[in-house]
Amino acid sequence: MAEAMIDRIRSLLAPLQPLELQIEDESDRHVGHPGARDGGGHYRLRVVSPRFRDLAPLQRHRMVYDCLDSLIPRQIHALAMTLLSPEEAAAAGFHPPSRE
Repeated sequence: MAEAMIDRIRSLLAPLQPLELQIEDESDRHVGHPGARDGGGHYRLRVVSPRFRDLAPLQRHRMVYDCLDSLIPRQIHALAMTLLSPEEAAAAGFHPPSRE
């Protein structure tokens, strides 16, 4: 089930053209939480996308929420996000894989 949801999240975020996309299911850390009891998962995302260039953090978050709107709040109850432009990721030491 968790892998299917991660695959669905990955598919819905494809329009962001991510150079890096990490999705971590943290639902097991929130057992008993009201949202978890109702079936909503807790996820952590790290997305590096050229579409984030020159955007404020709030604008980036809105882009992600727009992509995942069909899953919130039932399948996704909580979402922690790190959203970076390629330049910000490079400054932090991220280097995308070669496409050769």
